[in-house]
This record gives sequence, structure tokens and C-alpha cells, in this order.
Amino acid sequence: MEPARALPNTSGNGSGTGSAPHSPAATGLILLAALAVLLATLVGNVLVVVAISTSRALRAPQNLFLVSLASADILVAILVLPFSLANEVMGYWYFGGVWCSLYLALDVLLCTASIGHLCAISLDRYWAVTRAARFNLRRSPGRVKGMIGAVWAGAALVALPPLLRARPGSRECQLSQETWYVLASCAASFFAPCLVMVAVYCRIYHLTARRTAALLAARAPCPASTGKKGPEVGMPGWRRRSQNQSMLLCRRRLVRARERRFTVVLAVVMGAFVLCWFPFFFTYSLGAVCGEGCRVSKPLFSFFFWIGYCNSSLNPLIYTLFNRDFRAAFRRLLAIPCQHRT
Repeated sequence: MEPARALPNTSGNGSGTGSAPHSPAATGLILLAALAVLLATLVGNVLVVVAISTSRALRAPQNLFLVSLASADILVAILVLPFSLANEVMGYWYFGGVWCSLYLALDVLLCTASIGHLCAISLDRYWAVTRAARFNLRRSPGRVKGMIGAVWAGAALVALPPLLRARPGSRECQLSQETWYVLASCAASFFAPCLVMVAVYCRIYHLTARRTAALLAARAPCPASTGKKGPEVGMPGWRRRSQNQSMLLCRRRLVRARERRFTVVLAVVMGAFVLCWFPFFFTYSLGAVCGEGCRVSKPLFSFFFWIGYCNSSLNPLIYTLFNRDFRAAFRRLLAIPCQHRT
């Protein structure tokens, strides 16, 4: 994500002298917010890895995507966020030219890999919905690992130019400002995966809505009435019609509730992804296209810059808490007693 450092004002004072970039109160708020993001990213993603590693119910091949995604987000918290925070608070780069090049490449690599995993997860879900019988037979650990390897390889290609072309000064750390790289990296890191995810999840939603309509048109009895005897032979016609209407209403409520829940999940997945990443990539690419006149103020751009990092802390919540097996694993790891229902 670090193309932000290509902007002149984002890396701070080139000489490293002068007053601090923020007031003491603003510095304190920035530290608190950034440390909260860092801790949430680290703790949440470590829990995901440990839960999948220790729970037999979570050993499905598709959960390897979540392990790799969580690993990328953990590395973001360890190798990128502390230095981004120091650069933001101090207003200049303190850690030397060699680490600057590595830091920029790691930032691009890990954030691009994180987004790439979200795209791969959406494709895996799409194939599972549209080709359920064949795809579940072919969804082997080797096939999933191949997709994960492709994600990391693509992210490495995007991150290679910063490692080779960066020319950091003594007190600033910034990427190449060439327009071709800005547009190419933004397209590969965000806009192309975003288009794929939007198309895939819209298709999944339409397929689910179509199947919901088919369920509503079916004449199957309401699940709540399972185990009950059918209408008696001598039951009056008006009573049979009333019972059928009640069962149809019950069935419609259950199917609609399932559809609403699925819609909420898709909305949360796409909403969090777009809200976190779009402001940064849009403003960064826009500034590269039309120059200084299109660039937003430094405080606003810094806000967009850190909102992108927030996606790494939200991924463990979005992609696990909607799953019953993950919730059970988290309760076990955190020693939270399970609430038994009668």
C-alpha cells in the first residue's frame, strides 16, 4: 500500500529538522489509534491461525486461504505498521536507506497479498456455489495452495519495482513517482481485485436469490412442523387450507431470514473492503494522473492511508465470526464458556 510515500508531503520533512508535524494532543491520539489497529490486527489474526491449526472442524482445504491471509496481515502488523507509525509521528524517515527500500517493498507486497487473498476467497466461494458437486471434489489442499502461491507471486511482481527503483534520501522514504508505476500498481493491487469481487459477489447474490425464489415456490412443509402428522383425512377443507397457508407463511419467513442473513454477510464483506481501501487508492491514483491540483490535504490523505491498514484488523472478524465453527474455536481459545440452549 505504501505508494502513499511517493507524495511529497507524506514522508515528512526532507531534512528531518524543524518542529514536530503534529501537536502533542494530536500525536497522542494518533499513537492510541494506531496502536489499537496494530494490536487488533495482531491478536485477531493470530487467533485465526491458532484456531485453524488446533480445531479439527476447521481443517477444510478452503481455510488455508484464511491462514495465508492472516499470515499476511500479521506480517503487516509486525514489519510495516510500527515504521509507518514512527514516520507519521516523527515527520521524517529515521531508519536508513536500506531498510527504507525493504520497508516499501514489504508494504506493497503484504497489502497487495492481503487484497489478493480476499479476491481468491471470493472466487473460491463462487465456484463452490456454481459448481458445487465437481468443485468440492477438486478442492484439494494442493489446488488451494496453488491459488495461494499465485496470489503471493502476483503481489511479489507488484512489490519488485519499489525494491529495485527506490532512491531514498537520508531523511525521507518514498517510492518512484512515475505515473506508469502508480497506475499499474493501483490497478493490480486494488482496482482489478475489486472489480472481480464485485462481479463475483453480485453473481453469488443473484444465484442465491433465484434459489430462494425456487424454495418459496416449492410445496415442501415448513421445517418447524417436521415430525408432525399430516392433515387428517376427515379434516374440513377450510381447515386444511388454513394449515397450508400457515406452513407456507412459516416457510417463507425462514427462507427470507436466511436470505437476509446471507445478504448482510455479502454487504459486510464488500462494504468493509471498499470503505477501507477505495479512498486511499482513488486519491493516490488521481494525484498521479492530474498532479498537484487533484491531491487532497496531507491530514486527509494520512487518514485514508491508515484506514487502509484497518482492513487487516477487520479481516479476522469478517471472515470468521459468521462461521459457527470459528466462533466455537475462539470461545475455546479465549476460555469463554459456551451458553447452552434448551
